[in-house]
Amino acid sequence: MNKTLSLKGWRPLVVIILLFIIWECSTRFGRIPAWLLPAPSEIVAEAIDVWPNFQIHLLSTIKLTLIGFVIGCSFGLIIAISLHMIPIVRESIYPLIILSQNIPIIVLAPLLVVWFGFGLMPKIIVITLVCFFPIAVATMDGFRQTGQELKHYMQMAGASKWQIFTKLEWPHALPSIFSGLKISATYSVMGAVISEWLGAKSGVGVFMTLASSSFRTDRVFVAIFAIMVLSLSFFAFIIALEKWMIKWRPQGEK
Repeated sequence: MNKTLSLKGWRPLVVIILLFIIWECSTRFGRIPAWLLPAPSEIVAEAIDVWPNFQIHLLSTIKLTLIGFVIGCSFGLIIAISLHMIPIVRESIYPLIILSQNIPIIVLAPLLVVWFGFGLMPKIIVITLVCFFPIAVATMDGFRQTGQELKHYMQMAGASKWQIFTKLEWPHALPSIFSGLKISATYSVMGAVISEWLGAKSGVGVFMTLASSSFRTDRVFVAIFAIMVLSLSFFAFIIALEKWMIKWRPQGEK
């Protein structure tokens, strides 16, 4: 069984390698201009050449992503717990949370600059807006899916509402919480890049904007691949944290 799973794990890697080979051959033999679509080998060479300057932008994006992710997820958890514990608040606020997701972030971003300037605040707000919703909804779903039989049993045993929450509902919601964290982790990188378009001095978004304006397509792809690697690394970290914290889950449910 483990051998089969390990073989399946190699399939996406094989597909990615084949895609890069097709991409390389198409650009080489099709004589596609580098400014239109550079070959993967040219992108790698450019990444190595520009790395001393690019790592400053990458570190800036990582820092911004982590700050926004922590604030956004904390805000989402607080909202989810508050709405779950106070039904009146849930009935009043939950529809507004749904409506907030219908506002395009790319449209709201310029307004945040007008309201809060070009500092760190509008960038954190952008990342918070894209992070809090997945974790809030996933957490509330986890609370609602708690077994009613176990809840009734604890009530019959004299458990308080807070004891039911901490001993039953919160542990039961952890898998759902981590599902929301995985989504928020990938969204946070995207939110950080979008926020850097607002006027940051450094960051992958700034690097991408400068490369695009100067028609350096190879550098644009360097930034794109860096964003992908950063998102996957963040996602993998959340998965590792989930496996470490939720050891009681059956193997088949992971």
